[in-house]
Amino acid sequence: MPSDDVITKDEARPFLKKVPEWDMEETVITRTFEFEDFSEALDFVNDVGEIAEESQHHPDIDIRYNKVMLLLTTHDKGGVTEADFAMAARIDNLVD
Repeated sequence: MPSDDVITKDEARPFLKKVPEWDMEETVITRTFEFEDFSEALDFVNDVGEIAEESQHHPDIDIRYNKVMLLLTTHDKGGVTEADFAMAARIDNLVD
């Protein structure tokens, strides 16, 4: 089971190596995905939604035509935890 301790930017380095397309900001990790069109972007968002419901860990989602930006944070902890990196890896598996 992942730790639910908040991870600092310095502590995040080994986690970010496992999900290199993600960037860490103050209290979130983010990644923008680009698709052929809106329909593909929407399909991806629906797939992310299924994973989020299954794990009860929900990203913030910004969809703009063919681009989807995801922000992951552990809201009740006020920052990034191992659960966010685990979710990022699961989301990456949808497109890799």
